[in-house]
Amino acid sequence: MSFTQDGNAANVYSFEGEQGMPIEDHVERVIHAPDAIHRQYPDLFQRFVVPITVFEYRNVERNWTLSVATVAEKGKEQFSLGGFRIVPQERAELPGFSPIAESIGLALGMEQKVRWSRMVRVAGPNSRKHLSRVVGGKCVLLPTPGSRVGEKEDTALLSFAVSCLHDMNRTHGVLINTGQDLGHGRMSDGRLSSLEFLHSRFEGSIVADTSLPTAVGNFHVLEGALAAYGKEIGASTIGVIGCGNIGTHILERLRERGAEVWILEASPARRAELEREGLSTFAPSQKREFLRLPLDALVINASGGTLDTESIKAVSENSSIEIVCGCENLIMPNPQDEEVLKRSQKIFCPTEYCGMMGYLTAFEEYVSSLERTPFSISAMVEASADLTKSAKMAAEFVRESGFSISFRDAVGKCAESFQT
Repeated sequence: MSFTQDGNAANVYSFEGEQGMPIEDHVERVIHAPDAIHRQYPDLFQRFVVPITVFEYRNVERNWTLSVATVAEKGKEQFSLGGFRIVPQERAELPGFSPIAESIGLALGMEQKVRWSRMVRVAGPNSRKHLSRVVGGKCVLLPTPGSRVGEKEDTALLSFAVSCLHDMNRTHGVLINTGQDLGHGRMSDGRLSSLEFLHSRFEGSIVADTSLPTAVGNFHVLEGALAAYGKEIGASTIGVIGCGNIGTHILERLRERGAEVWILEASPARRAELEREGLSTFAPSQKREFLRLPLDALVINASGGTLDTESIKAVSENSSIEIVCGCENLIMPNPQDEEVLKRSQKIFCPTEYCGMMGYLTAFEEYVSSLERTPFSISAMVEASADLTKSAKMAAEFVRESGFSISFRDAVGKCAESFQT
């Protein structure tokens, strides 16, 4: 099909004849082509440029929007991997928030995770043979008040999303594989979780709790990077930012190894729980003080944007901090700030690298379902141990270069060695 410019929206292109096309009552679909996406959102492609297509679905009656971004090419039957985000209200209220921009940024991050996993040869036992067909993607659903998970209209909201996912699979010739992300929980009827609801109506939506293998993968990256400095986790002081599902799993392993841990957590209730366990916590208002602590490493798993320019400056000025890692999506609002960390001789392990086990777990579950083979979370946790070796080798390479190369580039330089 040829591309035609949409006269109603500057710099947006669509497949001919499909702009604003109704797919069912009150639902319209707009397909934003890669060339237009690059022109309209240039800031999102500062570090990493790949063709992204966005399917934007609108329920015009209820004002719901589902934005699905993918690197998949039309008709290639590729697996488009990326979580299903139901945008929390506090994120939706951020100045300039756009579900399309959110889905693009997250899909770019997913594509980087896919490429990292190929470099370091990490995958589940059932899905390894299909890695060449995997690309990055993301689903971002923007509800209205009263329709978020646990509220009265949640069934209608997710039913809208399911119909859109089926439509995109048919229209684009893709296999969407999605799952856990922000905004999920128990449905208002009390019977199913939102992930179970989606899975029962769309096979590509998986139900596995990917937070455990994601966290364990991050833990092994930290372990390997510390080893490059001759340090063990049990003899280190670690700052943890964000103690939700992933952060809690990491915290448990840090404590098992005997690390000294300091925590910055946004939720007052969660801080109170951690303090009852004898842990020292900081509120977001104390972030500057937290980043001045004598930490060996930072592990960041909050909801996004933690490493803003001011925080980058604080980390770069802390002579104790040697490693910055974590699985937080969209962690650095200004990607060029990564260079500040390199100049101050901090090893920054990209969050797409640290968090790749989450996507690999979702893919393993989906492939296992399609092939009717057993799926095991424990197998994915076991596979994540391979990240210790790759992180150690890459961090050693950075140090030996005198920090003339970034960790992300060092992983590529060391890729051939990861086989042995």
